[in-house]
Amino acid sequence: MVSHDIAEAISMSDRIVVLSKRPCYIKNIYNINLTNKQTPIENRKAKEFSDYYNKIWKDLDINV
Repeated sequence: MVSHDIAEAISMSDRIVVLSKRPCYIKNIYNINLTNKQTPIENRKAKEFSDYYNKIWKDLDINV
């Protein structure tokens, strides 16, 4: 699955690969290990969710 939505990716995936801008290369690979993994909506409530979100956000090439 390819997604630009970090929350969707974390809640639905077992692994996330973060790519750089062009020419792209792999910046980081995250193995997603949520406690009590259930449905995508419930997974967003996992205690590890926000940690993954913040780490992945920092990997993106976005200047805000």
